[in-house]
Amino acid sequence: MASSPPGAIPPRPVRPAERYDGPPSYHVPPRWGFPHLAWRVPTAVPGTPSSWPSPVERVRVLHRNAVTILWFLTGLAVVAAGAEFWRYALLVASRTTALHAATVAFSDALEIIASLLTVVFGLLGLGATLWWLLIARAAAAEAAGQEPARSTREVIAGVLVPGVNLVMAGSILAELEHLVLGRAPVGRPRPSRVVLAWWAAWIANEVLMLLVIGWRFKDGVQAMADSVLLAGLLNVSAAGLAALTAVLVYRLTTLLAPARTDRLRRWQVRSVKGAPAPPLRPVRPAGAAR
Repeated sequence: MASSPPGAIPPRPVRPAERYDGPPSYHVPPRWGFPHLAWRVPTAVPGTPSSWPSPVERVRVLHRNAVTILWFLTGLAVVAAGAEFWRYALLVASRTTALHAATVAFSDALEIIASLLTVVFGLLGLGATLWWLLIARAAAAEAAGQEPARSTREVIAGVLVPGVNLVMAGSILAELEHLVLGRAPVGRPRPSRVVLAWWAAWIANEVLMLLVIGWRFKDGVQAMADSVLLAGLLNVSAAGLAALTAVLVYRLTTLLAPARTDRLRRWQVRSVKGAPAPPLRPVRPAGAAR
């Protein structure tokens, strides 16, 4: 192998170390710089394109809010039903014995507070569930590559208009379930048992509500006692309807938007049973380096 003789290639000149003269200076204030903000996702920085969350992602968020409100409404309705039945028992007992004023006052306060909270959370649950229903229909139609069978106005009217919602509400949920399950679009929706149970609870709750409202206009002591009993049954029906709605919302959301794999917990091996023992390590010589 050939090599250059000594002295054929001149050595590289050694550059002296530069002296530090301090930070850079400018004749005029510089007009460049970094934006005054902390580190963010690139799509959240002003001036960069950002995307609106997809209907599937919105369904995940809305279903959590709706389910939480519905289960809380279930508990409130159970308490309100208990207060109504206790009040009815006090009315029956007052026919033969005198009641303690504190007991009557506590029963009235419990009934008023529980009923008021049930009404408030009932409206919140209705709004949250209706909002989830509209977004879930859009997500299911987008996943199936179809247009929704009904318009938004028809869905809102089919859920909120009394009388009409007795027939329309169940069919709307059946159509949503039909899309979520990926069935043929030309086929007729066949509601599952959960949807049928919800539909029956919905009809029973609305019929009891109309019956309670009509019974309030009757005169007489017996009519007042009957209205208290009917109000208790209405609260029981509302609790069952809220629980079935929570189960149905969770079920359809799980089918439509399964949990993301990147957000699942990773499994950890804590113990191994029945595995063969590992081979023994060879004995290290005394003078061997570690």
